[in-house]
Amino acid sequence: MVAIIKGRILPILAVRVFSFGTETVTPRIREFDSYSELEKFIRDSVDPIVLPGVTLFLKFPWLGNIGHSLFDGLYPAYVALIHFPPRHLHPFRLLCAIDECKNCQDEDILNRFAGLGIIKHYVLNDMSYGNWLVFDEFVMGGGMMCQRCTQPNLQLPGGVELDGSRLFRDRLYAQHGVIPPTRRYKNSAEGRNRHDVLHAYIIDNKRFTNIDRKEINAAINEVNNYTIAHQNKNITDINKLDWPLLNVSYVYYGSIKGRKRKSSRFNATPIDARSPTYELIETHFTGQLRLLRTTDIQITGPGTGSMYQSFVPDGSVVINVGGLIPLTP
Repeated sequence: MVAIIKGRILPILAVRVFSFGTETVTPRIREFDSYSELEKFIRDSVDPIVLPGVTLFLKFPWLGNIGHSLFDGLYPAYVALIHFPPRHLHPFRLLCAIDECKNCQDEDILNRFAGLGIIKHYVLNDMSYGNWLVFDEFVMGGGMMCQRCTQPNLQLPGGVELDGSRLFRDRLYAQHGVIPPTRRYKNSAEGRNRHDVLHAYIIDNKRFTNIDRKEINAAINEVNNYTIAHQNKNITDINKLDWPLLNVSYVYYGSIKGRKRKSSRFNATPIDARSPTYELIETHFTGQLRLLRTTDIQITGPGTGSMYQSFVPDGSVVINVGGLIPLTP
C-alpha cells in the first residue's frame, strides 16, 4: 500500500517484476486529507515494524539452477536498483518471491550479494497478518532485463549503457570476499606480460558427449605439451613462436571448493543471529569466483554452462563452441 495526501498526482505505478511472465504489480493507494492525519495513522493507529534502508524486490519462483537464479532473477532486480544511484553501491535488503527450497545454495549467494540479508516473501506473508510493516525505501520492477531478453547488440540488458555487467560482476566478487578482476580500459594487453603463460579453462557442459570429451582431452594435451616444450626458452625465442603459450585445464564447476580455513574453537551463542564464522568461511561459489578471476580464455558450450562468462576479467576471451553435432556415417 502507498499512503499519500489527497490531491497528489502519481505516475502509473504498475511494474513488471518477473521477466518470464506478463503480469504487472500495482500497489493499492490510500489517501489522507492532510499530512498530520497520515502521520497520526502511521504513528498511533498502526505503529508498524519499520524496515530501514533500501529493500529490493526480486521475483524468481524456482531456485537450484544458479545460472538462471543469477541472470534471470538477481541481475534484473539489481539493474532496477542501478537506476537510483548510489543505492546500488551500498548494502541493501532483498525481498524475495521465491519457492521454498531447503537445499538451494542460491539463497546464500543472494544473501551475501545484498549485504543486509533476504526476506522470503512467503515468510513475510505468513507473519504480516495483523501487523503493519513500513519499508524505508522500496525498489521493484526488473522488467525485461533478464539474460533471456535478447537485445539487438546481444549484450545483457543494461549491461553496456548502465555498466550493469561490470557493476554486477564486481559486487558479486566483493560481497564474497574476493578482490574483483583487474579492470582494463583500452585493450586486453593492459596489466599482462606478453611472455606470461595464459590460463585457458574448458568448462564441462552436459551437452558434451564422451567422444567430445575424448577429443577435448587430446587437444588439451597437445596444447599443454607445446607450452611445456617452449616455456623455458629465452624471450627472443618465445617472440618467434607461432602460437602463444597456454595452460589449458578441464573444469567441473561442481568439483571446485572454497579454500579451507582454520575452524574456530568458539561456538555460536544462543543469541547469535547467524554463525560467527559466516563471513570467514569460503563457499563453493567463492572458489568458483577465484578460478574465474584468473581466466584468460574460457571455452564452453551453450546453455547455463556459459552463464559465468560475465565474471571473467576485462579483455578475456570467451569461446562458445555451440551445440556439437554428432558425426554420422
